[in-house]
Amino acid sequence: RKPDTEYTFDVDLAVAKNNDNPVYYVQYAHARICSVLAAWGGDSAQLASADLGPLTSPQAQALMLLLAKYPDMLSAAALDFAPHDVTFYLRELAACYHSYYDAERILVDEEPVRLARLALVAATAQVLHNGLAVLGVSAPRKM
Repeated sequence: RKPDTEYTFDVDLAVAKNNDNPVYYVQYAHARICSVLAAWGGDSAQLASADLGPLTSPQAQALMLLLAKYPDMLSAAALDFAPHDVTFYLRELAACYHSYYDAERILVDEEPVRLARLALVAATAQVLHNGLAVLGVSAPRKM
């Protein structure tokens, strides 16, 4: 929340392990990606040179655009002393990832498509991890 808004701390929500808890929701998105990457079992170095051309779906495009906003959002949040902007962004990124995950199978047979999708979700995991680290929150690999 913004620092100038009144806030009533909800203990039940803070310990809830469901999507109503924003911390859990973001951590779950990270863990879900780690599970996909573990199921793939490949070398993550392959993903650095993956051709992202196959990422043409609206969900993939939305996820890529949101990832591209991370550096500017983080700089603005630091300059404005606005850590809540990071939390809002991470919640939006987790929601965007879940939409992508629900819309497209990642581990498909066609290798160029599979590597492109894996590169996208690996980048998403990295941004989620980094954003959570900025806030001092863990990014578990399993939940």
